Amino acid sequence: MTRIKAIQTEYKGYKFRSRLEARWAVFFDTLGVKWEYEPEGYDLGNGIYYLPDFLLHDVTVNHGLFKRHCDIYVEVKGVMTDEDVRKIICFSDLGYDDDDRFGVSKTAVLVVGNIPDGEDMYEILGNLQTEAYHDHHGWPNFYNFETIDGDHFGAYPGIDKHGKFSLFGDDSNYLWSMDERATERAYRMARQARFEHGKTPRVRRFR
Repeated sequence: MTRIKAIQTEYKGYKFRSRLEARWAVFFDTLGVKWEYEPEGYDLGNGIYYLPDFLLHDVTVNHGLFKRHCDIYVEVKGVMTDEDVRKIICFSDLGYDDDDRFGVSKTAVLVVGNIPDGEDMYEILGNLQTEAYHDHHGWPNFYNFETIDGDHFGAYPGIDKHGKFSLFGDDSNYLWSMDERATERAYRMARQARFEHGKTPRVRRFR
């Protein structure tokens, strides 16, 4: 069976491997997070090589011990494979100083899929939650802290009320500080972005 290849999409001078990656770049831009696309590849040993999709800078991890100014890698997956799983888990594990897996990994990876849909932020969070706890039979979950700090708990990208890009934990203790309107707008912008006319996406106005 022939594997269907995604069409490269150009945005901000980058040639993204897929339109989904470009839409995540729009999401990050809308929320003002500093990002790099495929900044560096890594030799993980045993013949395993890994090139993360994005590196985000100055991220607040609003979960567990609460940590500011984190660098977080992002892996964009429409479809996951066993090879992807090995790379993501191996890379995330390398960021701990010992076997205790305590705190945020220095090579933390947020795995994301399609831009979540929803009429409002409540529905978007519901769709994120569904993905975060979907049983992948040992594979890393999308939108989950398991490849960030080792905790199987929902991890939702957004912006807080102070304008800081954050990964929010999945309950009111964390989500109360999310700027829901700004975060909802970013998801809408990313979903609606069209790239047919060059590098700058055409986006519908947010009402």
